[in-house]
Amino acid sequence: MLIGAGFCLLLVLILGPRFWTKRVFKRYDAAIDTLPGTGGELARHLIDHLKLAGFNVEETEKAGDHYNPENKTVCLSPGVHNRKSLTAVVIAAHEVGHAIQHHTGFKPLYLRWNLARYVAFTEKIASIILVSFPFVTLLVKLPIVGIVMFASGILILLLPVIFHLVTLPVEWDASFNKALPLLIQGNYLPESVEPEARRILTAAALTYVSASLSSLLNFYRWIAILRR
Repeated sequence: MLIGAGFCLLLVLILGPRFWTKRVFKRYDAAIDTLPGTGGELARHLIDHLKLAGFNVEETEKAGDHYNPENKTVCLSPGVHNRKSLTAVVIAAHEVGHAIQHHTGFKPLYLRWNLARYVAFTEKIASIILVSFPFVTLLVKLPIVGIVMFASGILILLLPVIFHLVTLPVEWDASFNKALPLLIQGNYLPESVEPEARRILTAAALTYVSASLSSLLNFYRWIAILRR
């Protein structure tokens, strides 16, 4: 009963921030001709201005706005790369914030980078282990084997949760310790729109909160299945 209630609560907490985030991004995505450049132009300017040698900016339609540490590239969607809007320039500055983290050796970014290499296939491995451990236990007739397999499956299933928890401070730092000071102190945005910029950066962070809760939801789902 408690697991079911927790499952429903997590579902609400996941969908709520996603809805609010989309609403905030859309609200501030109107074109502003007085802005000095598009999101892509701002990103390139910041990388040149900060002398981030070896870092690049590219337009991408594959995975949305993100920073790729493998090739030191700020990847921006067409709606951010090519638009002069508050949403576009703030998100572009946020992604440049990750490039700054990489350049300065921000340890949580490196931890997330290393974890990301394993997260993609952990759920499949955990699923195979958790589904097969009762049969393997019966086959080998050694309860300790089943216990080890079960514990291993649960620990592997927790890896995405840990990954997303590590992601939160990385995103917060990129938004409020890197992007916002750059935008305001560098006069790329007037101080009068700082509350709106903060709202956009908060919305960006909430997407990762939703991702964290989604991984917890998946963990709850497996616990519920195993209790049957």
